Amino acid sequence: SLSHTHTHTGEGQGNMEGEAIEVKLYASRCSSFCLMVELALKLKGVAYEYVEEDLLNKSPALLGYNPVHKKVPVLVHAGKPIAESFVILQYIDETWREAPLLPQDPHCRARVRFWVDFFHRKLAPASTTVLVSQGEELSKALQELREVVMTMEEGLKLDFPGDGPFFNGITPGILDVVMGPSVRGVPVVRELIGEELIDKERTPFISSRLAAFGELDVARETLPPHDVFFEYARSLREKYLASSRA
Repeated sequence: SLSHTHTHTGEGQGNMEGEAIEVKLYASRCSSFCLMVELALKLKGVAYEYVEEDLLNKSPALLGYNPVHKKVPVLVHAGKPIAESFVILQYIDETWREAPLLPQDPHCRARVRFWVDFFHRKLAPASTTVLVSQGEELSKALQELREVVMTMEEGLKLDFPGDGPFFNGITPGILDVVMGPSVRGVPVVRELIGEELIDKERTPFISSRLAAFGELDVARETLPPHDVFFEYARSLREKYLASSRA
C-alpha cells in the first residue's frame, strides 16, 4: 500500500528531527470521510503518516485496527486506533487544542453535532444514491437530495448566522471540514448527472461557505484535483450500474 509522510506542521507542533511520527492515517484518496480527517489534521498542524488503503484488498493492519466496521478512515495515535470519521474529528479537536474546530459554548457545540449527524445520516447517503442511480430511480433520488440540501440550507442559515466566511465564523470548524469535500463533489455530480445541487441562486448560504473553504491552501493541497475525483466517481457509478444490470 502507498504510504507517505505528511509533514504539514503547525507552530510549536513540528516533530523534532528523528522523532518517530506517532500519528498514522489509514485512508482512501477520494473518500470524503477520509478527506475530512486529513483537512482537520492539517488545519491543526498535526504531522502524520498517510497510508493509502486498497479498498478491494484491505490490509491486515486496517482490519486489525477497525475489526467492527473494517472501513477507512482509521487514525492511529501512539499505537491506539480511532475509527469513524466524526469520532476521529472530535478526538483530533480534543487532543490538539490549538485552533479549536468546535465552538466553546455547549449549545453551539450541540448544534454543530446535530448538523454533522444530519450530514452523515441524510446528505451523504442521498448523494451516494444519486451517484449510483439512473432513469426513474435517479429522478426520485435527485428530488430527495434536493430536499435534504434545502433543509440544510435553511437550518444552517438559522443556526449559524455569523458574519464570517465559514460555517464556524471567522475560522473554519468541524462543519466546514465535513462539508469541505463537497467543493469537489458538487462539480462532479453536475458533470456526471447534469444536475446543479448547490448553487448561488438556490443555496447561497452553503454555496458561499463552500467557496470560501475551497480557497484555503489546506483545501487546495488536500482535495484531489477535479479529474481524479471525477474519474473515481465515474468508475464507481459504472460499476454499480453494471452490477444492477447483471
